[in-house]
Amino acid sequence: MAQTPMPWEKKYDESEVLDRAVAAFWDHGYEATSISTLVKATGLNRGSLYAAFGDKRGLFLRALDHYDQTRRQVFLHALTAGEPPRAAIRALFRRVAEGSLGGHDRRGCLLVNTALELAPYDPEIERIVTERLGELEAFFRDRIIAAQRDDTVAPGTDAEDAGRLLLSLFIGLRVITRSYPRPKVVGSILGQVDAILG
Repeated sequence: MAQTPMPWEKKYDESEVLDRAVAAFWDHGYEATSISTLVKATGLNRGSLYAAFGDKRGLFLRALDHYDQTRRQVFLHALTAGEPPRAAIRALFRRVAEGSLGGHDRRGCLLVNTALELAPYDPEIERIVTERLGELEAFFRDRIIAAQRDDTVAPGTDAEDAGRLLLSLFIGLRVITRSYPRPKVVGSILGQVDAILG
């Protein structure tokens, strides 16, 4: 005989709720996303939302972590596993560029958006953003080192410096493609990526 769920038991798919919360914060930004918007987006009533996540900030932190695990980490893993090292870096930039210029990826990167909107004013979020962007920098550095081993990037390239430069270009590309997605500007950024890789 099926048991009736107790009042405090979860009656929803947490991953699905977080997907919907990610979409809401991604579309509107943190400050402009109201609790009413989140209630509508997630399908949870206010009581359930507060019981599960504490408050809007608590839900945002969970949503940001969910975004990182299900999007950024999965994407980078797929590039690492499926592309040669040098090609993985180029593929990352080109996919962002093509998505934005095609008109269907104007929301940018939630992590970069958060870095701009919240990190300067919230030490915990600043720490999270710094760690995640550090992981992206490490992706670039490690791909360069691997590309040097297979002779597709010059051995004299400083992998640490190049990794930092590529991270800066990636952040710039994400900001530009969200606010000023002009083909010539995007093309210049891609040209700088190719120049770094040699």
